[in-house]
Amino acid sequence: MIVMATYYSTVSDPATTAQAYGRDMPCSPKSGRNVARAIKGMPVSRAKAFLEDVKALKTAVPFKVRVRKIHHRKGGMGSGKYPVQTVKCMLKVLESAEANAEYKGLDKDRLVITHSTAYQGNVIQAYTPRAQGRAT
Repeated sequence: MIVMATYYSTVSDPATTAQAYGRDMPCSPKSGRNVARAIKGMPVSRAKAFLEDVKALKTAVPFKVRVRKIHHRKGGMGSGKYPVQTVKCMLKVLESAEANAEYKGLDKDRLVITHSTAYQGNVIQAYTPRAQGRAT
């Protein structure tokens, strides 16, 4: 079975845009949605600096989607978290997009994130050992 990986947005001019995506990355889709929402519209250099600050636990990512039982953070931002594993995955995708832009001959300093989303990948089913040789 051949599965084609596709982009979820259409591009108006492929000559002036660079695309990248990560597939089945080991991170939470809940955190991924909120990180994607936070970096959308940012220049790539500023987004990378923001993600590095989150990775170093200096800045929290504002959580706007699925915010039950998430505490507020300093700075009046409302509820937020420090999703380090998700940030590492997003940094890989951003670096890939920068490499794609450089390959196309685009200026890396002028790149802006126009579309950013996160979807749930494959879920590995696990079992819990139970008494008397059973499993659930």
